[in-house]
Amino acid sequence: MNSWLTQNELPRERLLRGGAQNLSSADLIAVCFGSGLPGESAQQLAQRLIAHFGSPLALMAASTEKLLACRGLGAARTAQLKAVHELSCRSDEYTLARSDPLRDVSAVSRYIRRRIGHRERETFACLFLDTRYRPVCWEEMFLGSVNRAHVHPREVLKRGIELNAVALILAHNHPSGIAEPSQADLQLTRELKDLLRRVDIEVIDHVIVSPTTSVSLAARGLLGL
Repeated sequence: MNSWLTQNELPRERLLRGGAQNLSSADLIAVCFGSGLPGESAQQLAQRLIAHFGSPLALMAASTEKLLACRGLGAARTAQLKAVHELSCRSDEYTLARSDPLRDVSAVSRYIRRRIGHRERETFACLFLDTRYRPVCWEEMFLGSVNRAHVHPREVLKRGIELNAVALILAHNHPSGIAEPSQADLQLTRELKDLLRRVDIEVIDHVIVSPTTSVSLAARGLLGL
């Protein structure tokens, strides 16, 4: 095959010939789309969308409403992006189920950041764990404004009992992009730890995430403060 044909192959053809690892992120998204728009190839469409949202992950993690508002993203392409994003999250869940969340803080933080790191409104969630500290359920429990989610501790307690969880990891995002914990974050952690301890549910961490960073209160030694 001559070089001109190699350079002008469709991303799907290059993937099958050389492997997905050799394609750019825009090419991989173009493979998912299959086709572009009049006057704009699938690769160009993907490049434009990545530039608009800032990164491939931010594109996939964007809300359905925001995706549908973009030129070239109808219901089918939006559904494809959301499906790929969910598959990547479930792949992380598979890894978590076979690791030790007490020690593998990076895996836990990566999973949480993928789930809620790009949210534009503060989201409070819990990763409920079983007796072997394996994930039982990831649940986004409270949705707030751009800088605050009002958390009801007794609802967390109720859900932990319903799931028969013995431990959990608290999580929320900072849409500001700065993942550093506030005094309110530390106070909420103390309240939840004290409440959940009464029913033998252990809070093993509180992870705060932004689109690019994460902070583990346990790793910082702040979980007991």
